[in-house]
Amino acid sequence: MSDISAAVAFYEGKLGLPALRSGPSATVVDGGRVYGSGGGPALNVFQSVTAGKTPATLATWYVDDIDQIVDELSSSGVEFIRYEQLTHDAKGITARAGGGRIAWFQDPDGNTFAVEADV
Repeated sequence: MSDISAAVAFYEGKLGLPALRSGPSATVVDGGRVYGSGGGPALNVFQSVTAGKTPATLATWYVDDIDQIVDELSSSGVEFIRYEQLTHDAKGITARAGGGRIAWFQDPDGNTFAVEADV
């Protein structure tokens, strides 16, 4: 993230991830957070000048009920990405190659994440 306070607002406020610990990033005192998900450490977020520079999906959360998770995140203000080359349902969920379903969203810097389910 380019701004750790914006990261905290997004990852804790909108995604609801619990912060397990905070500490320095390479150059910023208290510029990093480790968030938990699924019972253990899941995501390390830190302030960086290269935030949002890759179009690739940086992390995917595998969930049992993608509709419920997308509804919860949407109600928290998370906006789901709709790619022109894919067909999405009303919630922004698309069929995954080989079966299952997936939905993508971005953090304030444009880093891309996904939630995915096998059904």
